[in-house]
Amino acid sequence: MSDYRNRAVVLKQRPQGEIQQGDLVLEDRPVRSPDEGEVVAQVLWLSLDPYMRPRMNDAKGYMDPIGIDEPIVGESVARVVESRSDDLKVGDLVTCYSGWQEYVTFPADAPMVYEIQERDNVPLQAYLGVAGMPGRTGYCGLMYVGKPRAGETVVVSAASGPVGTVVGQTAKSEGCRVVGVAGGPEKCDYVVNELGFDACVDYKAGNLETDLKDACPDGIDIYFENVGGAVTRAVAPLLNAGARVPICGFVSAYNATDMSSVETPFHVLKALDPVPEHRFFLVTEWQDRHQEITDILASRVASGELKYRETVAEGLENAVEAFKGLLKGRNFGKQLVHIAD
Repeated sequence: MSDYRNRAVVLKQRPQGEIQQGDLVLEDRPVRSPDEGEVVAQVLWLSLDPYMRPRMNDAKGYMDPIGIDEPIVGESVARVVESRSDDLKVGDLVTCYSGWQEYVTFPADAPMVYEIQERDNVPLQAYLGVAGMPGRTGYCGLMYVGKPRAGETVVVSAASGPVGTVVGQTAKSEGCRVVGVAGGPEKCDYVVNELGFDACVDYKAGNLETDLKDACPDGIDIYFENVGGAVTRAVAPLLNAGARVPICGFVSAYNATDMSSVETPFHVLKALDPVPEHRFFLVTEWQDRHQEITDILASRVASGELKYRETVAEGLENAVEAFKGLLKGRNFGKQLVHIAD
């Protein structure tokens, strides 16, 4: 075993609805010594993302469920501290799927391990947010599924989060009218005044249908789906002929105890006549363009063109509460856990 004190947040029991005490537990875990071709890396920043919640359920989805007693899945920025590989040396920085832990051992050539080329004005944690998987998700879903055209109206839910942030600012750069949906006046003000959206509807204000209709007088050509539920139902009657709906996720349902009874975006959209073009997508569909799109987004961060916010929890011991808050929309921007410098 490598001589590092490692703590990990592991799945002790599958949550029934909202995460409760005892579902996710912080434990000391040994660090496996690297075999030939492997490295040990220290996690510096951990990404928290909504997709982690459905993977805690014992149900087959687009990715396998997390096993009992296994660390919660998650991407991180990590620094190599021990190497038996010619590809990565001690001190190199990578993004990797370490899970919720402080150290991890993995093959240097494992899938989804990418070396970070540091840039001025691009903080490391940005490679987990707007210049990372969420940013690439927003960019690819908009550009390759939504296929925006200048003059069209684009609506994006969870507009102040890292995916919505990239969707909206990219759509603006493509010449679209962009309307966000977010929770609370502070987030809505930020989306309009800082991110440059044309309008933002506060879904917590109690007038969602009316406010959205007023913000989209010419209807909606692209709806980028992140939340589902009431927002999808408000969007549906406003979709224009030829509308496209990239479905990234529907976080409003992720704490449901019985997914079979949940009204998903697919139910809402398939009930329309005509049924709009829509599909669920994964960013890994464009994995061969990972570096290219990362470079586009990192360059926009460096230039100040791509703006964003972060919410940071300090220490792995605070990851569970931060994640519970994320599922309730308490974070502002990308939710991160800072673990080490």
